[in-house]
Amino acid sequence: QVQLVESGGGLVQAGGSLRLSCVASGRTFSSYAMGWFRQAPGKEREFVAAISRSGINTGYADSVKGRFTISRDNVREAVYLQMNTLKPEDTADYFCAARGLTYYGGDRASEYDYWGQGTQVTVSS
Repeated sequence: QVQLVESGGGLVQAGGSLRLSCVASGRTFSSYAMGWFRQAPGKEREFVAAISRSGINTGYADSVKGRFTISRDNVREAVYLQMNTLKPEDTADYFCAARGLTYYGGDRASEYDYWGQGTQVTVSS
C-alpha cells in the first residue's frame, strides 16, 4: 500500500507558475511509476504527465507539453509537477497517482493503483 499526499495548489494569475508536490509513504517509492492527472468541474479526469520509476522517461499531455515538467526524487519519495505559463483552462483539481508492477505508468487513469486526495489549482484570467 502507498499513501500519497499532494500539496502546492493555489490561486495564480494566468502566465504564472506553481509547483505541485506529492509525497509518498508506505512501500518503496522507487518501485512505482508515477503520474499526475487533473479533473476540472463537470469534466472527466484527464492525464497530465507521467514519469518512470527511474525518472528517466517522461510523458505529457499535448495541452501541457512545453509548459509543465514532471520530476521525482526517490530519496525524498516525492514526485513534482512544475507548471509554468499557466492558463485559465489549467484550472482543476490535480491528483498524483502510483502504479506498481510497471516501469512507466502511461496515460490511463484506470491503470494506476493508488491516488492522492488532490490539490486545487485555480488560474485567473
